[in-house]
Parts: sequence; C-alpha cells; structure tokens
Amino acid sequence: MMGRLQQMEGLEEQLQQARRLDDLEAIDSEKVRELLGSDEYRSLEELKALMKILEEAGYIQRKGNRWELTARAIRKIGQKALQDIFDKLKRDGFGRHVSPFRGPGGERTDESKRYEFGDPFLLDLQKTVMNAVYRNGTGTPIRLSQEDFEVYRTEFTTQSSTVLMLDMSMSMIYNGCQQAAKKVAVALESLIRSQFPRDNLYIVGFSFVAREYKPEELIEIGRYDHSQGTNLAHGLMLARQLLSRHRGINKQIILVTDGGPTVWYEEELGGWQFAYPPNPWAEQQALLEVQRCTREGITINTFMLEDDRWMVSFVNQMAEINHGRTFYTDKNNLGEYLLVDYLNSKRKRIS
Repeated sequence: MMGRLQQMEGLEEQLQQARRLDDLEAIDSEKVRELLGSDEYRSLEELKALMKILEEAGYIQRKGNRWELTARAIRKIGQKALQDIFDKLKRDGFGRHVSPFRGPGGERTDESKRYEFGDPFLLDLQKTVMNAVYRNGTGTPIRLSQEDFEVYRTEFTTQSSTVLMLDMSMSMIYNGCQQAAKKVAVALESLIRSQFPRDNLYIVGFSFVAREYKPEELIEIGRYDHSQGTNLAHGLMLARQLLSRHRGINKQIILVTDGGPTVWYEEELGGWQFAYPPNPWAEQQALLEVQRCTREGITINTFMLEDDRWMVSFVNQMAEINHGRTFYTDKNNLGEYLLVDYLNSKRKRIS
C-alpha cells in the first residue's frame, strides 16, 4: 500500500509538471494505466494525439517551455464564436436606424434618388432613361437633361472606438456568466477585425483592479484570472484613457457586469479597498468616472446579467448621468443582444 501511494504521488508530480510546462510527454502513460485504469490511459493518449494534430495543422506552436495558440487558431476560434452567436439570429433580425446625415460612399442600396451635386455617381440607368421618356414622350433619340439623372442611395458606416469592459469578479464564476462574457469578447473582436477594420477595440477586464487584455490573451482568460471585488471606477478610468488616444466623436464603452462596485480607492489605507456590503465610496467614485466619461463624449452601454434592486438603482444613476442604454439580459442571450446592438449602431442609411 505504501509503495502504491508513493507511485501515486510520483504521478501527481508528473501531472503538475505537465501542467506547469504544457508538456503532456512528461506523463508516463503506462503508469497512468497501472494506477488509474484503462479509461484514463485512453483519454491521455487521445489528448497527446490531439496535440500532435493541432501542431501539424498550424494551430499551436512551441514558445519556450509552453504551447501557444497561433494567429490562425485565434482567428478560427473567433470565427466559430461569431458563427455560434449569429446562427441563433433570424435572417431579418437586424434593424436599421435612420440617420439624417449623408455618407460619401459606402454600400449601394436598392433605392434611388434625384441626383444632387456631391452625390456619388452610382447611376440608376433605367430610371434615368425613363425620366427622360416621361418628360419628352416616346421616340428617338432620347435626350437627357440634368433633372433626369437618378443615382442609387448608399449606406455609410461610422467609424467608432470601443472599449469592452468585462466584469472578472468571482461572482461571474459563481453565476455561470464567465464563459458567456469571454465568448462575446472573442466574437466581437473577430467581428470588428473582419468587417470593421478601421474601428478601434480595446478589452478591459476588471475585478479588484482593471487591466487591458490584448486579442491574443482573450482565449486564455480562465477562472484563475478572476478575483474578488468589482472595481468599476478603475475599469472606467482605464477605458477613458484608452479612448482618449482617438479623436473621433463615436466613442463608447460596453460594460458587461453582474454586480455593482465594491472596490474604492483610499490613499490613507494604501490604495484600493474591498468591502461587501459595498462601501458608499465605491459607488461615488464609480459615478465620478461616469461623469468624466460623459464630459469626454463617451457613451456607456451596460449589459446587466443580474437585476438585484441595488444594482438596478446604481445602473439607473449611470444612465441618468451618461444617457447611455441599459440591457437586462442573461448569459444565454448576451451575445445576440450585444453584437446586434453593435451592428445597429454601425449601419446608417442616408435620407
């Protein structure tokens, strides 16, 4: 029995080393069969074979002592996340917001209008000729005048800068929201990179403190990146600093959270502090950052995954200050709400 326990400890060390070094070859497969049984042995062998397949396909590569996803793999995961979300949507599920502004170009629509100086010359030949016929009557030659010309209307796409703020407090794990939020972040990054390459997107994760995540880091976000606390003030501060790099007028923060602020800054105590039930200073400092965002023309749209009374009251105060929108949703339809809203804000039709 003692000898078997020592072998089990040795196998445990191998498993820990394999996890630390990302090296499955550090695990003795025969020892797994002997100590844990045939099912675990087959699972390990299948996992090793899968790693080889992924490497040969160009989805993973060795970097130092660990495996990393390649850019090709990150794109593939993003496209899959995007497809999963849009597969749930009806084909005609996208609305259009009417805009009074003209766009110099963009995608052509099926509607046409009388040509005015400055319009893109996307000529609707059939209507142009018929206008001349209606004016002059039948017969040849058909003589065109300036008022006969009709051109197709166009849609223009606004350029925007966006910060996606992801709540990474432990409650997101407990409430089962972490995977949905991560999937939305990956899908939004893939959408913007593929369809709106001129847009700017930043990802900010916030718990006890906030930090920026690069696109290649999104895939690897896990439960161990989450910690206690919801530092909304620091998250908004960092988001505001990132958006200040751009001069465009279309700046927004998309906030995904399941709870209100529980972290505040107190210099006398040495920095950020956490308390639950929340300290009033946490809410006040967060609302102060909302005011600063509002003064800088940054819209805050909040996607709420929980609707407790205190959080609803706090979000209403945010909306009153910033005039942003609030969506009460859940983890199962977060992706549809967020991506459709983003697309609706992008596509504008000229009048």
